[in-house]
Amino acid sequence: MSKQYSDPSVLCETDWVSNNLNNNQIKILEVDYDVENAYKEGHIPNARMVWWKRDINDPDTRDIINKKQFEDLMSRLGIQKEDELILYGDFNNWFAAFAFWVFKYFGHEKIKIMNGGRKKWESEGRPYTKEEPVITPTNYVASAPNEGIRAYLDDVKRSLRKEEVALVDVRSAKEFKGEITAPPEYPMEHAQRGGHIPGAKNIPWLQALNEDGTFKSAEELAKLYADNGVSPNKHVICYCRIGERSSHTWFVLKYLLGYPSVKNYDGSWTEWGNMIGNPIEK
Repeated sequence: MSKQYSDPSVLCETDWVSNNLNNNQIKILEVDYDVENAYKEGHIPNARMVWWKRDINDPDTRDIINKKQFEDLMSRLGIQKEDELILYGDFNNWFAAFAFWVFKYFGHEKIKIMNGGRKKWESEGRPYTKEEPVITPTNYVASAPNEGIRAYLDDVKRSLRKEEVALVDVRSAKEFKGEITAPPEYPMEHAQRGGHIPGAKNIPWLQALNEDGTFKSAEELAKLYADNGVSPNKHVICYCRIGERSSHTWFVLKYLLGYPSVKNYDGSWTEWGNMIGNPIEK
């Protein structure tokens, strides 16, 4: 018998979602980077749209939305505090994972990620619609931010070279080595310097996934991180370029593997690589 994920309640499969499209106890949210070519071209029936760039980021502060903005978003989406949310999206769910992290940061308890995201739903030939659901706004009240799942610049600085801390850089090998500062498809999200935070381990986020976009087995995931010296007895800080890919790895380590201390450093390389005086390695 294969080993189970530490918390299987955070995942659901496409067939389960298909059987619960009209279940009033859940609300399905599609979280996309490219809304125009994803959600608006077709989405799971009754799914509500969350636009990664506009809805869960504040462009003025280059930060995630604050508590009031989060409450406004959830109210606009017609969500109550006790609702169970099903998140899925494009790019192998990495923006769905980022939303999962933000929603947990503000205390929403019941959330699942649809294993495989849009990629798997489409590969199985399941139905899409262009019809957007009619939403009745609510008056959502969020919890105070859970700072236990978020790392800041000073947290990372204090962690450098500490044996009990594992820094996980989830970007591509070329980004990690400093050969490029951002993938070609994201030219605006770069830093002045290329490289990585000293002592970080490079475990690209995609290594946690199967070809169909679903998560690898618990055994495979445990081996992937253990082989790179990222063990459950360490305080783990994940980072990427702007915090979205690293939230995917944060989800894997915290929920699928049950690591007790995992934080997402959402400032990531665009902050670290642009700061004067921050040490880097290549």
